[in-house]
Amino acid sequence: MKLSRRLVPDVTTLQAFECAARHGSFTQAAAELNLTQSAVSRQIKDLESQLGVLLFERVRQRVILSDAGQKFLPEVRRLLNQTEELMVRAMASARADSSLSIASLPTFGSRWLVQRLPDFLKRHPGTVVNIASRSEPFDFEEQNFDLAIHYGQPVWARAICSYLCSEVIVPAASPALLAVHPVASPADIGGSPLLHLATRPKLWAQWFETNDVEQDGAYRGNRFDQFSMVIEAATAGLGFALLPRYLIEQELTAGTLRIVLDRPMQTENSYYLAIPEGKLENPISRAFREWITEQVG
Repeated sequence: MKLSRRLVPDVTTLQAFECAARHGSFTQAAAELNLTQSAVSRQIKDLESQLGVLLFERVRQRVILSDAGQKFLPEVRRLLNQTEELMVRAMASARADSSLSIASLPTFGSRWLVQRLPDFLKRHPGTVVNIASRSEPFDFEEQNFDLAIHYGQPVWARAICSYLCSEVIVPAASPALLAVHPVASPADIGGSPLLHLATRPKLWAQWFETNDVEQDGAYRGNRFDQFSMVIEAATAGLGFALLPRYLIEQELTAGTLRIVLDRPMQTENSYYLAIPEGKLENPISRAFREWITEQVG
């Protein structure tokens, strides 16, 4: 799609708007940007003319964002942050033999991938890796990633999904909690405090059903939106948690978490590597796909 130059503002103009909004002053914005106050005022006026709305209201010696300005500001900041990230990544890649941008599930990235990444970089010296957290599928055409680690079904628009592994979860708890709530059977967990992953609220209900336990309280308990927070909550003794074993290797080794019962459950979804259709033959992407498949094996 061809962009309309008339609708694309200059980045320096957006910087002037963001700076003036942050300071509530054209004068202070000018000082930060090393411009004159009149130059900042002119940039804001041009932007307002381009948008057809007033972005600031003048109150005494200050400028205050209008309703339109308040709605516009978060998007401007997001765009400026993306622009800066683009430049930093480009500068880093220019100094490397090759680069690889990976979108990873947050907890998978921090607790599994990063620990094993030195082995990949040792095999491919001179490679610069950029890893960013993404919890949901996105448009590869809008976000410039070489590949993504995906949990769910092998479906991603304009990308090919290759199977990595299934997911097996186990009931885990801290030694302190087990001292108060000893467990000898699945039914013993029923009356105990439970921890839930907000994006998968049915896990405990499914686990109780798999183990032939009738449990009305399967949905009760505290909820967290990332496995990493569920792990921390379980380690702190807040409740019993259903967790992928590969995510709690460190806690099991250290003894801060224990597997309560040998009753693992395989979830209905799996992990996949999603690669944009146009980057399937990228040598470093192909090397990473081979490497991570070996690691999960």
